[in-house]
Amino acid sequence: MKIAVSGGGTGGHIYPALALIREIQKKNKDAEFLYIGTMNGLESKLVPRENISFKSIHITGFKRKLSFENVKTIFRFLKGVSDSKKILKDFKPDVVIGTGGYVCGPVVYAASKLQIPTIIHEQNSVPGLTNKFLSRYVSKIAICFHEASEYFPAEKVVFTGNPRASEVIGKDGVKGRLSAGLSTTKPAVLIFGGSRGARPINEAVIQALPKLAEKSYQILYVTGDVHYEDVKNEVELVGNPKNVIIKPFIHNMPEVLAGIDLVVSRAGATTLAELTSLGIPSILIPSPYVTNNHQEKNARSLSDNGAAQVLLEKELTGSSLVQHIDRILLNTEYLKEMKLKAKKIGVPDSAIKLYNLMDQLMMKNQK
Repeated sequence: MKIAVSGGGTGGHIYPALALIREIQKKNKDAEFLYIGTMNGLESKLVPRENISFKSIHITGFKRKLSFENVKTIFRFLKGVSDSKKILKDFKPDVVIGTGGYVCGPVVYAASKLQIPTIIHEQNSVPGLTNKFLSRYVSKIAICFHEASEYFPAEKVVFTGNPRASEVIGKDGVKGRLSAGLSTTKPAVLIFGGSRGARPINEAVIQALPKLAEKSYQILYVTGDVHYEDVKNEVELVGNPKNVIIKPFIHNMPEVLAGIDLVVSRAGATTLAELTSLGIPSILIPSPYVTNNHQEKNARSLSDNGAAQVLLEKELTGSSLVQHIDRILLNTEYLKEMKLKAKKIGVPDSAIKLYNLMDQLMMKNQK
């Protein structure tokens, strides 16, 4: 079995791809993989670390405003298709899977023209330009939010969930807490703004520190590497409460999440998949700077089902943050209800579902 995977730019496109690869490796130890990305994306660092063969093409995304750069992008796309065809002809995959990002455009399109079975995986409730374009050519479309189905041909859509959700199941929450320096007896809140952090969330937390110092719960606050030193300098001025642990980054996030009672974060698709899989209530602060405002739509999907509260960035202050945390964490029954509702919409077997879809497609192609 040979599988080509493409997805790049952000961790939200790469981590689901790696989770799927790990699931396939469990099922089929003889499976061969080739990951096609770009050299300037995060995938060029993350994929080789996993000992997965990596090839790169040169491609950029379209600008939403008219510009001469878009003309260049068209030529880069055509060159990317040509390069992808050469790579795919050499590797001879049984299936090609695209997990998002503009690099998937030429790769998956080239595969479809070579009559190779293809799948795109859409993590968000609102798809981006690349997946909308590819939906006309691919064999199947795997989605994580039911709301995304309206953007694609109905006969191609299969709800699988996000493979990353499968990787957080079964972790030791006590071990995760201890690794982060948290007590195992007090309720714990994790606050983070994604792998790079988020300045507005950092500013709100710093404002909230005097009030948080009075609370009976504990906070693990992850700033992001880029903001860590600035945040530490700010915290020194106001004082670091004993119940607030500040870290730049968490490397064992699945394990830490398993021991957390409430999460405050952005509304990236991968994060939401992890939270619902574990049944963790959340306060979601959607990034307003993303395409089609998809993070708010992701967040509303959870809040409409009672699994999360939405706090818009324009309403975010130290006071509003503490009020939202107190409203959930200090109300035992409400917290328990949110946990059940989050768990109800989680898809912990998502990696298996996507693997099965891929397997069915390959079997159909062999007949």
